[in-house]
Order: sequence, then C-alpha cells, then structure tokens
Amino acid sequence: MNAVQLAAEDLSLFGRDPWWLVVLKAVFCFAFLMVTVLFSIVWERKVVAWMQLRIGPNRHGPWGMLQSLADGVKLMLKEDIIVKRADKVVYVLAPIVAAIPAFMAIAVIPFGPPGDEISIFGVRTTMQLTDLPIAMLYILAVASVGIYGIVLAGWSSGSTYPLLGGLRSCAQMISYEIAMGAAFASVFLYSGSMSTSAIVEAQADRWFIVLLPVSFIIYVVTMVGETNRAPFDMPESEGDLVGGFNTEYSSIKFAMFMLAEYVNMVTVSAVSVTLFLGGWRAPYPISSFWEGANHGWWPLLWFVVKVQLLLFFFIWLRGTLPRVRYDQLMKLGWKVLIPVSVLWLMLVATVRALRNEAYDFAQIVLYVGGAVVAILLLSFVADVLRDRKEKAEDRRSGAAAAEEPFDPLAGGFPVPPKPGQQPAPVPRRRPRQERELISSGGTNTDSDREEG
Repeated sequence: MNAVQLAAEDLSLFGRDPWWLVVLKAVFCFAFLMVTVLFSIVWERKVVAWMQLRIGPNRHGPWGMLQSLADGVKLMLKEDIIVKRADKVVYVLAPIVAAIPAFMAIAVIPFGPPGDEISIFGVRTTMQLTDLPIAMLYILAVASVGIYGIVLAGWSSGSTYPLLGGLRSCAQMISYEIAMGAAFASVFLYSGSMSTSAIVEAQADRWFIVLLPVSFIIYVVTMVGETNRAPFDMPESEGDLVGGFNTEYSSIKFAMFMLAEYVNMVTVSAVSVTLFLGGWRAPYPISSFWEGANHGWWPLLWFVVKVQLLLFFFIWLRGTLPRVRYDQLMKLGWKVLIPVSVLWLMLVATVRALRNEAYDFAQIVLYVGGAVVAILLLSFVADVLRDRKEKAEDRRSGAAAAEEPFDPLAGGFPVPPKPGQQPAPVPRRRPRQERELISSGGTNTDSDREEG
C-alpha cells in the first residue's frame, strides 16, 4: 500500500450518528476519563505506598478504593478563598481554562475499529466519538490551549511566586511540545495520515513502537514533561516556588487543577497507545490464535489495559526518580530531545522516500545503519578530542594556579584552600601599644610547683 492510498482514508462512517447517540458517546468519554482519574489517584497512592513499604489509603471504602472520592468531597467543602490582590475574573476562569481542554482531546481517540462493529440500542456505530483528517493536529491545538490556564493562574493571583511558577511551567510545556510534535511527524510519515483511526489501521501488521522506537522514547519523555509529573514536576518544587502557579488556590478551584493534571495523564497515555502501541488492537500472542479479539467490544478491553499500563509507568517514575533541577529540565528539552527528534525525523523521512521509490528494504537498512554508525563514530572522535583538549587546559590552569600564591579573597568572598594550597597570610594591624598580660591569680606560683 503506497502513501497515496494511505492518505485517502475513509471517514464516511463518522458524523452519521443520531443526536442522542452523539450525546451518549460524549457522556461515555467524560465518564471514562472521570472513572479512570478516580481509580488512578487511589492506584497511585497504593503503588507508591507499596514501593515505600507503607500501607496507603485503607479507610474509605473497601481496601481504601473510595479515597479519591473522599478527597474530592473534602476539597469541595473547604473554604473557597479569593486573594485580595487577584484579578478575580481571570483568577476564577484560569482553572476552567486548564481543565476543559484536557477533556476535549479524547473526542478523536478510537476505542475500537472504525467499522460498524457494535450496536447501541439497535443502531450500528463506530467505537469513536468522531474523527478528522487532521485529528492529531486537533490534539496538539487543544493541548496548547491548556497552557493558557496555567499562565493566567500564575499571573492573576497577584503574587510573585505563582507568577514565576506559571512562567516556568509554561516554558516547560512549550519546550517539550516541540519535541512531541516531531515525534508525531514521524508517525505521520509512516502511516500517511493524521487521522487517529487511520494510524491504528496502519499498525495492523506491526506496531509503530517497533518501527519507530526513538519516536516512542521521545514521546514518553515529552508526555511526562507535558503533564508536569515527576521527575519534571517543577510547579511543585516546594523549596523554590512554594507550590507553583496554584499556590493561591483552594477548594474546588485547586481541585480542578489537580483534575486537569490527571485527565492530561489519561489523555497523553491514550494518544501514546493510539500512535505507538496498536491502539485498540490485541497484543500479538492473543491476536495470533483468536480471530475475534479485534472485533466487538473486546478492543475496548485491550485499549483500557494499555492505558492503565502507561499510567502505572507515570506512578513508577514518581516513586523512583528524584526531581530534577529546572536548568537540567530545560537542557534536556532543548539540547537533547529537540535535536534528536529532528535528526530522527530526517532519517525517517529519508527511509520513507526510499521506500516510495521502490528501493530494496535491505539496502535501506544498510544505508541507514551505515549513516548511524558514521554519525556515532564522528561523535565519539569529537568527544575524545574534546576531552583531550579539556584535560590539557586543566593541566595548564592547574600548573598556573600552583605557581601563583593562593588568595582566599580573590573571588570576593573567602573560600577554603584546595589540596596543596596554603592560605595567604592575612595582614593584621599592629596594636598601638604593647599590652601586659595580667593573670588573675597573681605571679606567685609556689603552690603550683608544690602540687607538681
């Protein structure tokens, strides 16, 4: 199947449902997100407690399963405070702007095959609310709108630390969206479409995690940074900015920010499943001997299981890795992820162009492998030469420092000497007159001599 055939996806089955079925599907998408969020909060607290040898929530409901519901009731019953210096309209709208886009992206995620696989109250329909020829661009656009809620929350609070937290979080999300877009572009090149249903159909033979492993790794890193989760949870760096952009929020408005965070986790996990893990398709061992695994209501089960595995990955990271510094976060985004994603995108585009020209696949692998090996060798040689140059400069600077006397006040503040250095003598002003040492016991030491 060539790229032209892939690009001409058939979306005629979408947009033909009666209005009540559209409303029912929208309610299902909303309920799916809310139930998954409620379960994820309990699951996160249980898993992290298990990792830290603690009990975790065990009071509300059987095995503590109603803990997230109790947390929501507690937040709604707390006092709703509006800061005196806040811009009240923007201050109230910011949590809404952050939460609503998080729910909108699920509209184009396929839960099952695009055909008339299921029947709801006697109407044959697809297991997807809707689909677009540019569905992935819609997801990127919706995710970008959520950034405004964070920036406006920090600015409208009228406080310094929330403003800094909002700006830092905004810079973080924008930086990681660039690499995320490049990872999406690699999938577009291989599938020949931006439609989510067509992307899943293109993975019928092989999932894109096998064909595009670098894109999957880049997307996994960027989705953690995009959702402000550990180890990239800069808004929660207590030692730096107290609580980030939501420092001045309480009650239901604070709960909406937390809801947006967890809904975004579910959304990016669903996007990752759609793009790289075969979407609603059953895993290989099951699909090989069970023909009905990808038909009927079964695809919904495989989709939910894959999403839950990715949510467990989020929880695993939080319980394992420490928080990075902000400069390390931005260095990873701009100096590592973006260059690697652009180079990988160029490589994928080259391979796709060679396949479109009917070149042999073995030759493509040979050319690509040779190019990768050549780049690795060049980078290795450059690193070796750079290390030699740095070591030579260190030796020269060390020799020069050894010849010069150590001045502890050279940098403007006292510093301890390095090994082998002696602190310079500190000049002291001589006293104006010699002072006589007077002992309290007098000058007679006969008693001391007798005791000795």
